[in-house]
Amino acid sequence: MRVALPGWAGTLAAKAALFITGMCCALAALLGVLVHVSVTHQTVDQARDRALSRLVEATAAYEAGDALRPHTGIDPEGLPASLRALAAAGERGTMVTDHDGVPTMWAAGPAEDGHALAVALDYSQSARTIEGLDRAILWSSGLAIGATLLVGAFAVTRVTRRLHATAQVARRISAGDLDARVDDPRTRDPGHPPDEVAAVAAALDTMAASLQRKLLSEQRFTADVAHELRTPLTGLHAAAELLPSGRPTELVRDRVTALRTLTEDLLEISRLDTGKERLELDTEPLGALAERVVRVIRASGASGTPGTDTEIVVARDALVDTDRRRLERVLGNLVANAHRHGRPPVTLTVDGPVVTVRDHGDGYPDYLVEHGPQRFRTEAGARGHGLGLTIALGQAEVLGARLTFANVPQSEGGGALATLTLAESRGLTTNGPA
Repeated sequence: MRVALPGWAGTLAAKAALFITGMCCALAALLGVLVHVSVTHQTVDQARDRALSRLVEATAAYEAGDALRPHTGIDPEGLPASLRALAAAGERGTMVTDHDGVPTMWAAGPAEDGHALAVALDYSQSARTIEGLDRAILWSSGLAIGATLLVGAFAVTRVTRRLHATAQVARRISAGDLDARVDDPRTRDPGHPPDEVAAVAAALDTMAASLQRKLLSEQRFTADVAHELRTPLTGLHAAAELLPSGRPTELVRDRVTALRTLTEDLLEISRLDTGKERLELDTEPLGALAERVVRVIRASGASGTPGTDTEIVVARDALVDTDRRRLERVLGNLVANAHRHGRPPVTLTVDGPVVTVRDHGDGYPDYLVEHGPQRFRTEAGARGHGLGLTIALGQAEVLGARLTFANVPQSEGGGALATLTLAESRGLTTNGPA
């Protein structure tokens, strides 16, 4: 079972801070233990040597029958039992204990009749020295950890700030801004060796420039081909109109019309790719505009199945500030696509500034729902070139609207669902039929 970490714990800065803090704490603890053990051993050894020296002097005085010095005696009160037993066994030893609340260094050796001759030295100064050393280690370790953490956080923040800038540029490029560049200062200075972040930034800039060149080349090629085809197609269309009536003439005219439509679609896509389209805004009632689009499609048979009707539902009408021609183009393409590739009934619903177009067919392909429409890509057996929805999406972006594609669950009848969300006008909305 994995423990869920908070969101901030996943960032590089947080991980680096935790790593630096952990390493500093481990290093401080290791050094502190080594210093503590070394100084403690040195202090205890010095106190032990003094106690043993005092014990030697006391033993010589005791054997000579001289009077013993203060804090020296036979089996004195407070002598540790283990040290008394060691002296009774004929051995010498030392031990640090608390005697009457005072740290004391004891040294004991054998005396007559199994008694112990002991010396007691005040160990308070040595104990205070060790305690002071421990406090100094703690304070210095805390200051060192804090300073290291601040310096490390500053260094890591500089790196993460550059990484965030690189990621932001990558998101701008993926959103269509091919002019976006990281332009890291380290990549412009040949005298400064680039680090890993600068290498990533330089690679991203190179990729963006290469991608931009290829896309611009494709856009120019598409526009040039469409322009070159337009003139001969115009002549071909005029010549087809002069042919005598009959089935072959109808087939020729139908194919010429389809080719002209494809050429016009390519020209429109080329204009949208340039990103220089200009809006002609006006306030339009959305319900009436949707009804007009459906009437035009029904009269022209643009859906591909002449006579096929489209149900219009105005749940709540609204006024929108939009370019009428472009909005009609978007809605017309959505309705025509629903009739061509879906199954009836096809329903166009207006609910405030939101317009939905739904059919009851097999739904959109998975790639289209996930990544959006792609020109010249259709599923096997599908008719068309994938330009209708591509144009609808491009015109919606020019309008500042949001166009999304989804599939209705089979439990709710299935089918494809396109949703166009517009900005509602600042004027008053009107209530349509429910």
